[in-house]
Amino acid sequence: MATDLQELFAFLAVVQAGGFREAARKSGSSASSLSEAVRRLETRLGVRLLNRSTRSVVPTEAGTRLAERLVPALGEVDAALDVVSGFRDRPAGTLRLNVPTVAARLVLPGIVTPFLKAYPDIRLEVIAEDSFVDMLASGCDAGIRYDERLEQDMIAVPIGPRFQRIATAAAPAYLDARGRPEHPRDLLDHACLRGQFPSGSIPTWEFERDGKVLQVDPSGPLLVRIGAAVDLAVAAAMDGLGIIHLFEEWLRPHFDSGALEPVLEPWWQTFSGPFLYYPGRRHLPSPLRAFIDFIRSR
Repeated sequence: MATDLQELFAFLAVVQAGGFREAARKSGSSASSLSEAVRRLETRLGVRLLNRSTRSVVPTEAGTRLAERLVPALGEVDAALDVVSGFRDRPAGTLRLNVPTVAARLVLPGIVTPFLKAYPDIRLEVIAEDSFVDMLASGCDAGIRYDERLEQDMIAVPIGPRFQRIATAAAPAYLDARGRPEHPRDLLDHACLRGQFPSGSIPTWEFERDGKVLQVDPSGPLLVRIGAAVDLAVAAAMDGLGIIHLFEEWLRPHFDSGALEPVLEPWWQTFSGPFLYYPGRRHLPSPLRAFIDFIRSR
């Protein structure tokens, strides 16, 4: 059965964007042309692929199955076409990265601007989210993760700082009023500002000293979703509401200003830094290859 590749690309774009308008915005096409392409595809296949309403566009079971198979297949088509564009003088195209919020805040700022200045024909799309997603199924070319969350069968390249620490801190006024913890167990008697993953789990606070790892599960007046809401917890800590446990680089400016005071620093846990990870296929899109080479050169 002969099927126009553009119809397949249009269908997948709508599924990944969750609607015709958003797909049109991302692809630079019109919503009407995407709708017509999907309609032709449904007519050609003789099956409904999308359930449309005034508020949402949701794939049917057949549409879901088709999208699952199209993601890797059309990814290879894109990669094959990109091999030809590799004969251009400069890499060009779109690079899509899926990263956790902490990487968008602490790792990418020092990389994005010099990279895009070095490769002006590349367009970078960054999707920051803290839930565990299938990077390929989400339509991204690569992602950033820490080693304990790397997907199997992926190639990993170090990116950003090679070692990081989780710091514990509070406002000096809070510590003057409540006392300064001398051991992680002392946190059980303090107001602690906690974070929660999108899955609903609340990670315990880990500390390490002389090879000994200690976990504590303190309570407190504020619980925020890990990601965009973390700045709210940082602001609350600076206002004296309680003790916070977060990446050292995130808190460093507030240490330097005196708004926050380090707590239990001998117990701060050190861990390996993040990795850029991507599928090990033979032909990488030229924007991704340029980004990998740029990261390695740094």
